[in-house]
Amino acid sequence: MSLLFRNRSVEKGASNRGRLPWWRRAIMVPVHHVQQAIASLGELWRNPFASLMTMAVLGLSLTLPSSLYVLVKNTSSITDSWQQASEVTLFLKKDLQTSEIETFKTQTSLSDKVESVRWVPKDEGLEQFKEQSGFGETLDYLTTNPLPDVLVVIPADNYRTVEQAEALLLEFQNKREVAHAKLDIEWLNRLQAILDLIEDTLGALALVLCLSVVLIVGNTIRLNILSKRDEIVIMKLVGATNAFIQRPFLYTGAWYGFIGGIFAWLVTILLIWWIESAVLNVTNLYDSQFQLDGLTFSELIAIWVIAIGLGLAGSYLAVRRHIQSIEPE
Repeated sequence: MSLLFRNRSVEKGASNRGRLPWWRRAIMVPVHHVQQAIASLGELWRNPFASLMTMAVLGLSLTLPSSLYVLVKNTSSITDSWQQASEVTLFLKKDLQTSEIETFKTQTSLSDKVESVRWVPKDEGLEQFKEQSGFGETLDYLTTNPLPDVLVVIPADNYRTVEQAEALLLEFQNKREVAHAKLDIEWLNRLQAILDLIEDTLGALALVLCLSVVLIVGNTIRLNILSKRDEIVIMKLVGATNAFIQRPFLYTGAWYGFIGGIFAWLVTILLIWWIESAVLNVTNLYDSQFQLDGLTFSELIAIWVIAIGLGLAGSYLAVRRHIQSIEPE
């Protein structure tokens, strides 16, 4: 017996609600919904191959944006650890005394915008320049040290973005002890631009794939409705409302999303497990302690909810259009 005809008995019972006390009616509403939800799942079970194919397509469509989200999340965690990208180098005035430099270093380190301050004396800076520049003995002919004392400032965690680092740079530039302040703004801008590009690409791709999921589910429900056209006509002849006829198809779309979300879970976790060993090999070569972060439980629940919502959206679009257009002649 068809799902629609089995549900007809539910509507007959519903027609007698006016004779029942209010608390009985309140109980019967969720009971009727549960019955229809279970019946729609049984309908899917009668066509397991076609149903699983649709669910797998829905799940795989959500796997790609989920995997890219993991990529963006881990990329962001890596860039957060690159503190040198936000180092502010302060070239101090040459006429400052050692005591003045120490005082300024202490004052700077006490700021809540600064995590640490390192003082590079001008003599140490000259030695480093000799080693790294390749001039070597040529610099020995200098009668005086042309380099100033330098403070290397590491901003606090909340001041390492491009905008905040620029504001901190201007603040240091106005200090009396500072002759010149430098920040690798171009590198920060490039890094932020790359992250923004990845995030925008992820958003666009996720939107396209979600739209494709809605269309796939909608088309599947449309074909299901057309295959039951005669049954729908008979249901309307005996007085069934559009809302009652639509409900099993809506639950079918929700089941597509429910099980498709589980597919997305499993495939995403499998992909992360697959590439985790390759990432570990690369990090070992660079003596890095980086660990690949997968999806948290709340993120997995979010994927599941999105999948169910997309299934409902696709089925809703199909039933609103096609069931209303089917009328007895």
